[in-house]
Formats: sequence, structure tokens, C-alpha cells
Amino acid sequence: MIRIKRQVIGSLVKHALTDAPLEACGYLAEKDDIIEKHFPLTNIDVSNEHFSLDPKEQFAAVREIRALGLKLKAVYHSHPASPARPSEEDIRLAFDPSLSYVIVSLDKETVIKSFRINAGIVEEEEIVIV
Repeated sequence: MIRIKRQVIGSLVKHALTDAPLEACGYLAEKDDIIEKHFPLTNIDVSNEHFSLDPKEQFAAVREIRALGLKLKAVYHSHPASPARPSEEDIRLAFDPSLSYVIVSLDKETVIKSFRINAGIVEEEEIVIV
């Protein structure tokens, strides 16, 4: 289970809509097991089918997360025209099994799902909005 503050959900959707038709991406950080801040990052692939995080922005976000006393909990990205499920590429590139992988789909309707991915095995996890 992953717990996310309502305003963070709104920020994720806004980021996905703003970057559409490209994939939006970023980090989610938690405190006391509740995601309370999102860190939008640049998709340097400039693609509607895949994403790569900007390394300079990644390091800056991790520094800020630590400075705020937060913990990196998840990587998020959007699927502007496909369902909220990990693609083969998403699964292949999910290197850290301690993180959640959150997908915001804008396909037909806005849907947000979270997954744990470990060695190619994908498990959906419940999202609780707080």
C-alpha cells in the first residue's frame, strides 16, 4: 500500500496534463509513510512513449528530499495515450525494488496506479489518498 496526500495527486495530474502529449516524470517523497511532496523532473527523451530523468535534476531533487527530512518513495511518470500499467520498457528499467512506480494515465480518463517491480515481477499496490 502507498499513501499519498490529496494535493500531491492533484499535482501529478496537473504535471501529466501540462507535459502531454509527452510523458511527464519525477519523484515522490514521503514522511511518516505518507507521500507529501512531488518533484517534477524533465523528460530528457522528449517522448510520448518513454522517459529518462534529467541527471542534474535528479541529484538536486535527492539533495532537497534529504534537506527536508523526507525519503524518496517513488518514481512517477505519465502515459498520455496508454493505460496505467508498466510497459515492457518500464519493467526493464525498474532497477530499485525498494521504490514504488506510479503511473498517471490520461488515456480516455485519468487513472493513477502504483506498482512494485522486482526482477521483472510486477505487483500492483493499493493507493490510499489521505
